[in-house]
Amino acid sequence: MRMEKTSYTFKNISAFNKQFGLPEPENPLFNILRSTPKETKSNCDEQPMNNAMEITCDYYSISLKNIISGEVVYGRTKYDCSKGSLLFTAPNQALSFKEVVVSSDSYHIAFHKDFLNGSKLFEEIKKYSFFNYYVNEALHLSPKEEELIKTIFNSIETEYQNNQDEFSKKIILSHLETLMQYADRFYKRQFLNRKEINKALFTRFKSILNTYYEEDKLMELGIPSVEWFANRLGVSHRYMSDTIKAETGKTAIDQINLYLIEQAKNLLLAPNVSISETAYKLGFEYPQYFSRIFKKKVGITPKQYIENAQMN
Repeated sequence: MRMEKTSYTFKNISAFNKQFGLPEPENPLFNILRSTPKETKSNCDEQPMNNAMEITCDYYSISLKNIISGEVVYGRTKYDCSKGSLLFTAPNQALSFKEVVVSSDSYHIAFHKDFLNGSKLFEEIKKYSFFNYYVNEALHLSPKEEELIKTIFNSIETEYQNNQDEFSKKIILSHLETLMQYADRFYKRQFLNRKEINKALFTRFKSILNTYYEEDKLMELGIPSVEWFANRLGVSHRYMSDTIKAETGKTAIDQINLYLIEQAKNLLLAPNVSISETAYKLGFEYPQYFSRIFKKKVGITPKQYIENAQMN
């Protein structure tokens, strides 16, 4: 029998809580939920979600270990939410759930972007690219890391449950910032620990770029975007960029430009080929932009490069 999938779109946290029978949040822009082992046994472990559903929320969320079985899908990727994982989602990401069972001692934080107004996190959150990773790129915590993250969650929960006053928001934001900083550190550790996986992804990235060039798609379709590469590799573009940066010290865009410049060095020395023709062959719509990129990477203009080669 085919399973029906129900779709929900939530503009605010209150609507989400109401739909799933959860308490009204203390703050309409911020909420923290925790399911203890006792609560989970009576309410969650014995009552899995038998129907598939797709959920889109207009706010950020951070979840720790909140699923022990079932299937979560983001885009074309699936994730089984293994123990000790920390999942971040940004506004308007659609997540699909099927036969999901909530784990014991799990945490879930939801906060609207307006909650960050007036704080330094309003700008800083943009640098935390893990909010835009796919679910199968979640952070896998070591036992020590998991305990540390739980301590921060508990501090946030304590402040949230107290009678909130003029200091509450500032304290919660401070804990939230600390949580993100630790997550950033742990993700970098995860990238280092997955050296072989990172290398394999970068190798595939270079292979795709080289094939694209050899098939003359640069001239036909232009320079591919980072998102295009990520789709071919089956990962989020943020995760791909961070993996390549961890592996090479350079961004995906830098790697694309470096590849194009290396090809340009060869093409520019071919007989009877102009700088404009080289630029178009490499997918640059404007030769002037090609010349700027070339000078930035090589230190001299394409014209100077040709002249120097002719003198040697």
